[in-house]
Amino acid sequence: MSWGIELWDQFDNLEKHTQWGIDILEKYIKFVKERTEIELSYAKQLRNLAKKYQPKKNSKEEEEYRYTACKAFLSTLNEMNDYAGQHEVISENMTSHITVELARYVQELKQERKSYFHDGRKAQQHIEICWKQLESSKRRFERDCKEADRAQQYFEKMDADINVTKADVEKARQQAQVRHQMAEDSRADYSSILQKFNHEQHEYYHTHIPNIFQKIQEMEERRILRIGESMKTYAEVDRQVIPIIGKCLDEIVKAAESIDQKNDSQLVIEAYKSGFEPPGDIEFEDYTQPMKRTVSDNSLSNSRGEGKPELKFGGKSKGKLWPFIKKNKLMSLLTSPHQPPPPPPASALPTAVPNGPQSPKQQKEPLSHRFNEFMTSKPKIHCFRSLKRGLSLKLGAAPEDFSNLPPEQRRKKLQQKVDELNKEIQKEMDQRDAITKMKDVYLKNPQMGDPASLDHKLTEVSQNIDKLRLEAQKFEAWLAEVEGRLPARSDQARRQSGMYEAQNPTTVNNCAQDRESPDGSYTEEQSQESEVKVLATDFDDEFDDEEPLPAIGTCKALYTFEGQNEGTISVVEGETLYVIEEDKGDGWTRIRRNEEEGYVPTSYVEVYLDKNAKGAKTYI
Repeated sequence: MSWGIELWDQFDNLEKHTQWGIDILEKYIKFVKERTEIELSYAKQLRNLAKKYQPKKNSKEEEEYRYTACKAFLSTLNEMNDYAGQHEVISENMTSHITVELARYVQELKQERKSYFHDGRKAQQHIEICWKQLESSKRRFERDCKEADRAQQYFEKMDADINVTKADVEKARQQAQVRHQMAEDSRADYSSILQKFNHEQHEYYHTHIPNIFQKIQEMEERRILRIGESMKTYAEVDRQVIPIIGKCLDEIVKAAESIDQKNDSQLVIEAYKSGFEPPGDIEFEDYTQPMKRTVSDNSLSNSRGEGKPELKFGGKSKGKLWPFIKKNKLMSLLTSPHQPPPPPPASALPTAVPNGPQSPKQQKEPLSHRFNEFMTSKPKIHCFRSLKRGLSLKLGAAPEDFSNLPPEQRRKKLQQKVDELNKEIQKEMDQRDAITKMKDVYLKNPQMGDPASLDHKLTEVSQNIDKLRLEAQKFEAWLAEVEGRLPARSDQARRQSGMYEAQNPTTVNNCAQDRESPDGSYTEEQSQESEVKVLATDFDDEFDDEEPLPAIGTCKALYTFEGQNEGTISVVEGETLYVIEEDKGDGWTRIRRNEEEGYVPTSYVEVYLDKNAKGAKTYI
């Protein structure tokens, strides 16, 4: 089966067919190219979809992904990214192995086809030229033969006519001979050209055309084979990524199987557990008895006079606790935050409260009214910190020590804050070590830089470390209080914070606090005015009997500080003063100059504590 033999006369049809084959190949290339674009678009849409549902950093959504169901969903999103990547691989492989290769092959195929049909047209032109030569010699031979016949007839006519001279007859005879000779020459030329044409024609139909058509046939068969191989490659590219896609799907199934509903339920408990005890039974209150009522620890009622926050001094005043929260829980919940660095403590004395007759016992009010009055009533004794704290609470600002949260949640928040501060401290320490090493290099090789240029940066980093350590100590102290690892704060700490609390371990700033009666119940005060009188008397006695605090060390002012707020003291850079109360974690140190005392920012002074002094702490 050969096109050169079977299709020797179908040159034009073969030219059309081969062009159609190239068009089919280009159509397939276009198909694969559009498929790669679809794969890329699909991969892009998958990635955008996965990105859309990824949790945003530092947002509430990120906290939700602690649950196993959310973790499984996050794994699904990550696997979708890998899944999209495999579709990108499909697009890349199809482009490199099919589209690019076939495009190059099409160009080569067009050049090869062009050369073959150019040779075929050249052979056709040659045989046509030979045919024209044959026709020309044939017509010349025919014409010469006719001329020779006419000359012969004219000679015979002249020879038979007796009236014609002998010279005319001789001339006609010579003319006839010339014509016969020309006819013979034309005949010989025609015969030669005919033989040559037959030879060329034989070569054309039996050698040249078959060879050319055979090459065209082979070219076309290679094209067909190449498009078949491309189709196999097309399938193989898809098949190669199937295992990886299957692995992605297996990982999604694995993530789904890892969902633990019990663990998620436990996480809900950890996230929202308040640490409070459920309220106990409400004791019966007998209104028929004229005697003073005794209210249990979980009573749902309170008196009007005890609804207002108050401070306990010497255990003389008694109030009611919020009935749904146990005593120690309430103290931790309502403890006000210490905002770092706080303004210096104010030393203002409490406003005088007129002594009046004992107020009569008030009627019981609903629980919600009592609690609203309890939370919104103004305290009887103020300090600068309590005023600032009250303002923050009214403005909705969250306390720094998270005292607005339940104990369990507060502990978690404090622990998180401590961890963050420790990370920042480590980061600053690494930076300090790097600067120190650089300074050592400068000292050994002065040409590389001036070591003194790093002193300011080193001092700044050291100050940052000190500040962060103070912050960490403050939060660790709060954390220890929540976890029950620290005793109640001392009188000195309460003085530094500007609040004087009761002698019991759990303290509450600016809120009502109860004392337990011998029988374990909580009793009410008879009058609001008597409580205020006792508070004012104890508060005055506290300050009247107070002796000057002993010095626990010295300090040197690093910077000049203008003490403009009440309770602060101005210092000049380089001045040496006595330390009478060290920083309690709020960023202020209490100092003395002669008889003048006040607070300065801890970062403004360099403290040298006497380890043998009372109240001095040792820092490692």
